Formats: sequence, structure tokens, C-alpha cells
Amino acid sequence: MAKIDFGGVLEEVITTEEITLEKARELLKNEIVAVLGYGVQGPGQALNLRDNGINVIVGQRKGTASWDRAVADGFVPDKTLFPLEEAAEKGTVVQFLLSDAGQVALWPTLKKFLNEGDALYFSHGFSIVYKDQTGIIPPKNIDVILVAPKGSGRTVRTNFLDGSGINSSFAIFQDYTGRAKERTLALGIAIGSGYLFRTTFENEVYSDLTGERGVLLGCLSGVMEAQYTTLRKNGHSPSEAFNETVEELTQSLIRLVAESGMDWMFGNCSTTAQRGALDWAPRFRDAVLPLFDQLYESVLSGKETKRVLEANSAPDYREKLQKELDEMKNSEMWKTGEAVRALRPENRK
Repeated sequence: MAKIDFGGVLEEVITTEEITLEKARELLKNEIVAVLGYGVQGPGQALNLRDNGINVIVGQRKGTASWDRAVADGFVPDKTLFPLEEAAEKGTVVQFLLSDAGQVALWPTLKKFLNEGDALYFSHGFSIVYKDQTGIIPPKNIDVILVAPKGSGRTVRTNFLDGSGINSSFAIFQDYTGRAKERTLALGIAIGSGYLFRTTFENEVYSDLTGERGVLLGCLSGVMEAQYTTLRKNGHSPSEAFNETVEELTQSLIRLVAESGMDWMFGNCSTTAQRGALDWAPRFRDAVLPLFDQLYESVLSGKETKRVLEANSAPDYREKLQKELDEMKNSEMWKTGEAVRALRPENRK
């Protein structure tokens, strides 16, 4: 492991310099990696593992769109694609990548197929940390490990294809074989991680649930809507309001942040933008900090978990979800976004 200075704090990270892809292949040569679930994280991780020469199979329910997608991606029924239970039985590493609610539903069946010495792999600490609600308590005679890519399953694949990789955290909850760490790091490299950093199952899920509800999704969506609404009610056109709120951020400024950081982005804006951003940033920070404190407490207490499991386990969940997404899609703001995206040069060819 290499020690890197993150803002004055030394942390250990693992890259392909510490564990090469060849080393990862060697460590995993006797493993059958069964990826259960071909929805969000499953496709990217399974395809990257396959492209990196790892013996990988996919478990998915027959007759679903995800089964058909796996077939389209080159997984062959009865050879590298199996029903969930059969894949779990064949795997020595079982990547449990169903939704959190899906994991709860499958667990009573899955645990029957976990053999001594197997590794149960998660990309989220949810099911283990909130075991009182999920009922997922692994047997003592297996390894329980985690590699959590810090991005969507789609990005896991696209970053792999463009050679950049995506950063992932890793954790070991249970080391029965004495090989849990080497299995974890090898899998982290094999799924295409840019680098790996250590965490715990608890810290992964607390930070992840906070981030999703905060800056990454919930806060971002809410703040965008608030600014768009303010501009519209003050007489600005939909196109102007959307461009100033979303398009400039996603097509320009956030790329500068990704390239060299927020200070560099500020340094490459107009002096007027610099001064205004520097003056208003602390006010936004102070305004939302109490909300983030409430959010973190809700995550820590399990309230967010309870909400997720109740909502996602409801028989009409998908219908209700689609209704919420359609309301967003059909709002003026995102209808405007659709029109703006269509006007991008690459979409007018």
C-alpha cells in the first residue's frame, strides 16, 4: 500500500502499482466470481471482470429485462448466465449486487448456497450494518468483504473503457480464510478501480446514504430547482434559466472542478464570478449545514434504511417510482433541459 497525503491526513491507498492486474488474476485464478443481479452495479462489474480475464458468471432471474440485457452483453445461458440460485451455488465469490430490498428478499435462499470458505462480496454496507432491519447475518465460516465504486454502475464501465477507472473503497467485515484482504484487493483491481481506499462497512454506508441524499443527488436536484424557479418567477425565459442553472454547470464548470479543483475553477472564472462565489459560498454552507446534520443523524439512526426498505418492498413500488420520475421529466425545467440537450452540436448531426 502507498501512503498519500490527503489534505494533511495520511491514508493508505492501493493502485495497480501495488497490485497489478496480473497479480489480481493470479490471486483469483481458482475463483468463480458469481455476480448476482444485472441491474445497476452488476453489468459494469461483470463486464470489467470478464474483460480482465476473471472467471465470472452472472445470476439473474429468467424472463426479466436484465436477463435479456446480460444475454445481449454476451453472457450465455447455462454457461455463464444462470438463475440466481444456481449462480450462487457455483460461485466461490458471490457478489451480492441486487438492490438493498432485493438482497433482503433473496437472503433466506442465498445463505443456503454459501459454502465454507466462500467470499460474500458487497458494494454497499447497507445489508450488513442495518442487520436488525435486513436480517442479513452471514455465517461465520465465510469471508465477508466490500468493494464500493464511488460512482454509478454505468460509470464503472465507461471509465474502464476509456482507461481512467473509478475510485473505490474497500472493507473486510469477516476474514474466515485468512485471504479476505487479498481477495478484496484483487477484486477491486479486477473490476477496474482507479485506486482503492480503506473504509469500514459502517463508514461506507453512512457516507454513501448521506452523499446520495445530499450533494450527489437530493441536494443538487433541490438546489437546481430552487434557482430555476427563482429565475423564472423574475421573468427569465426557460432557456436562460436552464442554461444558467444546469447547462453551464454540467457542460463547463464541473469539468474544471474535476480537472484541478474548486480553487482552480474559481481562478478560471471572471473576476465578477469569483467575487460573488467567494462571498456567497459561506452563506450557502451555513444555511445547509444544519440540514446535513439532520440528514446524517437520520442515516445513523436507521430511519433512512427503514424508509428505503418499506418503500422499495411495496408491491406497487415501481409504479409509484415511475410516477415520481415522470413528474420530474414532465416539469418545465426538465422539458427545457430536453430541448437544450437536443440543440447540442453532437445531437444535431
